[in-house]
Amino acid sequence: MNFIVSIIVALVIGWIGDLLVKGSMPGGIIGSIIAGFAGAWLGHGLFGTWGPDIAGFAIIPAIIGAAIVVFIVQLVMRKMGGSRRAHNH
Repeated sequence: MNFIVSIIVALVIGWIGDLLVKGSMPGGIIGSIIAGFAGAWLGHGLFGTWGPDIAGFAIIPAIIGAAIVVFIVQLVMRKMGGSRRAHNH
């Protein structure tokens, strides 16, 4: 049951992080879950564990971390898409 709660919390964190960044996280629900877990890890590393805690996630640092993850993924995807178009011309 704890695992399911963690996945749901990660999904919500990734979804909120996605809302904070212009564009969207690729991968739909799975992408949001990955962004949530990665964001929680990154947020914990950068900002610590302050604010409310749900299912082991420090919510505020996790959301900020998820927004950073979404932003970085979008930059990488844009760069990969741009480089492919450049090679086709």
